[in-house]
Amino acid sequence: MAEQGTPAEIVEIVKRTGANGEIIQVLCRILEGEEKGRIKRRNVKGNCKVGDVLILLSAEREAKEIRAR
Repeated sequence: MAEQGTPAEIVEIVKRTGANGEIIQVLCRILEGEEKGRIKRRNVKGNCKVGDVLILLSAEREAKEIRAR
């Protein structure tokens, strides 16, 4: 049986990124597993808002912080 992902709730939208602003960087709280309760920075493609639940295939990974140039 295929391994299922880990649910995470979006708690804050940080900033848009990508060549055309198509990627949204968010902070999400892991809801299950070993990482439960931790806040991770992830990149999301598509529409999202605070309170949405993402299914993360890899809960250990974290996106790099967007810095001003």
